[in-house]
Amino acid sequence: MSGSIKDFSALKSLRNELKAQEERRKAAEAERLEREKQLRADTDLFRRSIGDVAPLTPPDKAHSTPPRPLPIAKHHLADEQAALEQSLSDEFNVDTLLDTDEGLSYAREGIGSDTVRKLRRGHWVIQGQLDLHGMRREEAREALAEFLRNAVKRGQRCVRVIHGKGLGSVNKEPVLKNKVRNWLVQKDEVMAFCQARAVDGGAGALVVLLKA
Repeated sequence: MSGSIKDFSALKSLRNELKAQEERRKAAEAERLEREKQLRADTDLFRRSIGDVAPLTPPDKAHSTPPRPLPIAKHHLADEQAALEQSLSDEFNVDTLLDTDEGLSYAREGIGSDTVRKLRRGHWVIQGQLDLHGMRREEAREALAEFLRNAVKRGQRCVRVIHGKGLGSVNKEPVLKNKVRNWLVQKDEVMAFCQARAVDGGAGALVVLLKA
């Protein structure tokens, strides 16, 4: 008899447990359905609040690549430097072109003698100056060519080139003094030159008249 009671109690306990599990399942399902219902309601409310939405039309704009800068010639600077050096030759003999006055003045063909006289008297204001003191021959030649080119670009008409008297050179010979005269005669932008007045450097400098 006691065995039957135990079996009945166990069966009743099992039935209660299964019933509780079912109730919990139903409650969870009901909660899930409620969440889905609320989510749909929120979604519908959002859509109604913003109305119909159409995608933006892309702007009618051409996509262009900016032009690339023109390439710089690889040897541009080297060629320019070579042109400067080749334009002034050390083999050029200027002696036959110089006037035989004490200043050894020079005037390009077509330039009247009055121009040299004015230059010697300081008629033109000296607008630029290059000092070649302490430079070696190659360095001085390069510096002179560069100086003359820039002076013409700046519109300078009269400049002074200080070559020194050669007192510090070997055998006290004015090497640069003679070279500078040779180089100046070879430059197309040089119209005339003469030894500077004493106040402007005397025998240690030249006053140069450039192309207007």
